[in-house]
Amino acid sequence: MMRRLFLPAFLACALAMPRAEAQLTVQILRGMAESVPIAIVPLGWDGPGAAPHDVAETVRADLERSGRFKPLARTQMLEMPHAASAVDPADWRMLKVDYVLVGQLSSLPDGRVELRYELVQVANGERKLGATLPADPGALKLASHRVSDAVYERILGVRGAFSTRIAYVAVDGPVSARRYRLMVADADGANQRVAFESPQPILSPAWSPDGRSLAYVSFHSGLPAIYLQTVRTGERTRVSAYSGINGAPSFSPDGSRLAVALSRRDGNVDIYQLTLASKELKRLTDDPAIDTEPAWSPDGRSIYFTSDRAGAPQIYRLEPGGDERARRITFEGNYNARARVSPDGRELAVVTQDRGGFRIAVVDAARGSLRVLSNGRLDESPSWAPNGADIIYATREGGRGALAIVAADGRVQQRLAADAGEVREPAWSPFLH
Repeated sequence: MMRRLFLPAFLACALAMPRAEAQLTVQILRGMAESVPIAIVPLGWDGPGAAPHDVAETVRADLERSGRFKPLARTQMLEMPHAASAVDPADWRMLKVDYVLVGQLSSLPDGRVELRYELVQVANGERKLGATLPADPGALKLASHRVSDAVYERILGVRGAFSTRIAYVAVDGPVSARRYRLMVADADGANQRVAFESPQPILSPAWSPDGRSLAYVSFHSGLPAIYLQTVRTGERTRVSAYSGINGAPSFSPDGSRLAVALSRRDGNVDIYQLTLASKELKRLTDDPAIDTEPAWSPDGRSIYFTSDRAGAPQIYRLEPGGDERARRITFEGNYNARARVSPDGRELAVVTQDRGGFRIAVVDAARGSLRVLSNGRLDESPSWAPNGADIIYATREGGRGALAIVAADGRVQQRLAADAGEVREPAWSPFLH
């Protein structure tokens, strides 16, 4: 029973891979047919030497990678203004773009750089957006992502998530010398850094609501235990090391509690609530079946989890503070697991068995209707972007683990492939303030 419930993750862990440091490369597999044509003009530079960062290129890559924008090539631009007042709408209408982003970088006396940008709507020449951001030269990449966020939100009406981060597990080396690394990277896969490394498996990374910490399962002490680690400092605390299974941590929306899967008393796996400050443990399910993979609703009133109490893995919902029994949510298909709740609480991303494979699907939390989004054979570990627009998940490509992103409506698909080794178990951070 346990093997069936965890089949995708356990199959991935059983595969060997060469020793190498994996670098992620983003590939757009499918974009929207009605993607927005936009020109991102290279920013002017008022300072000594060369500009410290190509802001326009980062913004272009962000917007293009989203699949929702179609940036104009620089070689096709007729002019390169740096202020909205210098944009001639007639020239840009000839190039059939809807928006033009312009800006200027200027060095400041204190060593920082001022980034000024403006967005112009070509149809009427109206300035739709404008802001000034001071930044250290080494932080211009992050500032560029924030420009992308602002442009995305102004045009599409949805907050951008380019300045967020992803956590994932990278695995490399032969079976006899395998290394597991908990990685943190920018949302585009760049700026990777190792948060934790071990010769033993690392599983189920989960972000705290403030984006400062990660909870995860590690076997580095010989037995599974749940750890809480501050991302910036690397400080780690073991928060759950009971006998048996310690797995699948999920933060409550206020960050004060973890929902976890434990086999503490009778060897059976159930859902527990762990209060981090007091270490108080409360059992939430008590069923002969396997109850695992909890996920909190955004309002903190419900926990979704996987259970095979009906004979096969399905998604159930319970209220930690209520007296009602857990209610089954999914009824389509004979395998639905690893639910993750959308930021608005209306949908669940799940792993479903579809046409002989494991794929990512979205389930309506109220009606239970299911819609398959991915087309791989072994897709797993879905995680929502904090704006609810996309879902990142683990898949297989060329016999190796890779990460992929699919839009919540299925119209955009991306692949974040590693050039070596395996990558799996992605978790998208919340918005970083």
